[in-house]
Amino acid sequence: MTAPIASSAVTVRPDPATKSTLLSIRNVAKAFGRNTVLRNVSLEIAEGEFLTILGESGSGKTTLLRIIAGFETATSGELWMGAERLDHQPPFRRRVNTVFQSYALFPHLTVEENVAYGLRVAKRPDAEIKQRVAEALDKVKMTEHAEKKPSKISGGQQQRVALARALAIQPKVLLLDEPLSNLDAALRQEVARDIRILQRDGGLTAIMVTHDQDEAMAMADRLVVMQDGRVQQIGTQEDLYERPASPFVARFIGRSNIVQGRLRDGTHLELDGGAVLALAARYADEGRCTLAVRPERIALGSGIGRVAGRVELGTYLGAVVEHVVQIAPDTRIVVRNASGTSRLFAPGTTVALSWNSDGERLFDAADRPLLPLNGLHNEPSRETSHA
Repeated sequence: MTAPIASSAVTVRPDPATKSTLLSIRNVAKAFGRNTVLRNVSLEIAEGEFLTILGESGSGKTTLLRIIAGFETATSGELWMGAERLDHQPPFRRRVNTVFQSYALFPHLTVEENVAYGLRVAKRPDAEIKQRVAEALDKVKMTEHAEKKPSKISGGQQQRVALARALAIQPKVLLLDEPLSNLDAALRQEVARDIRILQRDGGLTAIMVTHDQDEAMAMADRLVVMQDGRVQQIGTQEDLYERPASPFVARFIGRSNIVQGRLRDGTHLELDGGAVLALAARYADEGRCTLAVRPERIALGSGIGRVAGRVELGTYLGAVVEHVVQIAPDTRIVVRNASGTSRLFAPGTTVALSWNSDGERLFDAADRPLLPLNGLHNEPSRETSHA
């Protein structure tokens, strides 16, 4: 089993390095019959932190959220809130509340009654319920819609009501399960900003699950990338974007060109299709490896570069110009440059692709980062579990 993963030392407000750990997830595993969906996941969430867990469908992120909420029971492992063991307690005792992607509002109740529901179940005094509901509706700017039924308000407003209902019971941890997935693109950005501001200003501890990297990058203090039930990497947006710990993270966070081949003499990558690519740094290892290069880190020209290719498609996209360049029979590279600094090459043009050493990441056959001999790369923030 893996040891618990320490929280990142660097983040934006709030800073887990200066906050005490509120929630500790220790070696949590979950299997449904023979299907293992979580494999010894360990995380430390700081008080007041916004942590986002992202990954593809089937990565285990939603199952982990449901275990924290108490809707699923872990096969093994422990949950702690401070010094209190959490996983033995029923959901209603956990001081945790979930905002679901489907909103889960009662259609026969008004907005006000929906927000008050949890407080009434907890048998809080009427005066307290009235005050908390009013405060929660004010926070999400829904006071004027208090008497309406959910069917009479928009999807974005319904999501705000679901958020107000969660805030009304004053949870210690707010769980967000794909909270923006049912909203259109413009509304997603607006509600995302609202949630982030409410969380930050209220000092809430929040954990959000999403498969949308843009949401994760915009809202989180730290991100957790999961694949096949394992934590691949934990860190800030800059950590994961600039120093991905695996080809999967490089591909999943932002866009990366992923090229596989054999490292030769520590300086060249011999591609599966036969082409040879000159690396920007020198490496000690030999053998099979994977190269990741961001599209915006590549420059196109007519001289000598890292590798030559033929333009298959050039597209003007406003702020950027995008080219698809074939460098081997089955290998294509996407290049994106600012439109004001890059010309548009016609299809069929032979071009040279170039990048600097800080633009490439190389991984060995086990998907572990390879550091260049000249030490130009920083070690990735690899708070990971490969159990």
